[in-house]
Amino acid sequence: MNPKLIKFLKIILPLALGVFLIWYSIASATPEERQKTLQYITQADPKWVILSVIMGIISHLSRAYRWKFLLEPLGYPIKLSNSFMAVMVGYLANLGIPRSGEILRGGTISTYEGVPFKKAFGTIISERVIDLLMLLLIIGITLLFQSELLLSYLEEKIASPFITLTVLLGLLIAGIAFLKIIKTSSNPLLIKLRNFGNGLLEGVKSISKIRQKRAFVFHTFFIWTLYIGMFYIIKFTVPETTSLSIGPILATFVAGSFAMSTTNGGIGAFPIAIATILLLFDIEKPAGEAFGWILWGSQTAINIIIGALSFLFLPILNREK
Repeated sequence: MNPKLIKFLKIILPLALGVFLIWYSIASATPEERQKTLQYITQADPKWVILSVIMGIISHLSRAYRWKFLLEPLGYPIKLSNSFMAVMVGYLANLGIPRSGEILRGGTISTYEGVPFKKAFGTIISERVIDLLMLLLIIGITLLFQSELLLSYLEEKIASPFITLTVLLGLLIAGIAFLKIIKTSSNPLLIKLRNFGNGLLEGVKSISKIRQKRAFVFHTFFIWTLYIGMFYIIKFTVPETTSLSIGPILATFVAGSFAMSTTNGGIGAFPIAIATILLLFDIEKPAGEAFGWILWGSQTAINIIIGALSFLFLPILNREK
C-alpha cells in the first residue's frame, strides 16, 4: 500500500471514528435523553469545572518539571517554561494526529534547548513506560474495588486473554529477532536505525541516572493523583453522580484512559466509555454522558488554548535560539 495513503489513513480514521461515535451517541438517544444530557451540561456548576481544569494544568506543570529530572543527567538542564510549553504543544498535536505529540514535543525541546532529538525522545519513551506502570497499578487498585464489574466490561471490549497473550508473545519473538538482525547488520539503513536506537536507549536509561529520585517518584504519584482528582471533582457537576464513591470513579478513570487512545484525544469515545461504565452503577445514560462531555470538553479546551499559546510564545521567548 502507498506509504502516503497509510499515513493519511492513520490520521483520518481515528478522527472519522470519533465523529461517527458522536453521531451515534446523539442518534441512538431519545429526544428526552438528548435534552437531559444538554441540560446537565449547561447547568454544571462552573466552580467544579474550573477546579478540575486547575488540577489538569497543575498536572501538566508537574509533568514538565519531572521531565527535567530525566534530561539533566544527560547534560541538558532545560528551562521549566520551555519544558511546559513543549508538553502542551504535544498535547495539542495529539488532538490532530494521534501519537504525533511525542515526536513534536521531542522536536520542540530539541529546537529550543539543544537536546538531541533521539535523546529527548528516549526520555519521553521512559515517561510512557512509567505512565503504563502507573495505569496498571490503578487498574489493580480498581480491581480490588470493582473486580466483577470492571472485568465484565473489559471482556466485552477487549479480545480474550488467550488471543491477547498469543499476539503479545508473537510480537515479542519478532522483536527479539529484529533486534538481533539490527545489532549485527552492516546495512547503512540498519546502521542508522541502530544508532538512533542507541540514542533512544540512552534516554530510557536516564531513569537510573536521576539524581532527585524521591522528587521524581513524588511527581509521578502527584500527576496521577491529580488525574484521578479531576474525575472525582467533576462528579459534583452532575446531580446523579454526586454520591459516587472512589470505586466507581476509579472504574470510570480506567475506561476513560482506554478510550483516550482509540480516537484523536478521545473525541466521541471518551463520553461513551464513561456513560457505559456508569450504567453499571445505576447512573442513567444522559447523566453519564454529561459527566464525560464536561470532563473531556473542559480538559480538551484548556489543552487547545494553552497549546496554541505555547506555539505562539515559544519562538518569542526563545528569540536567541
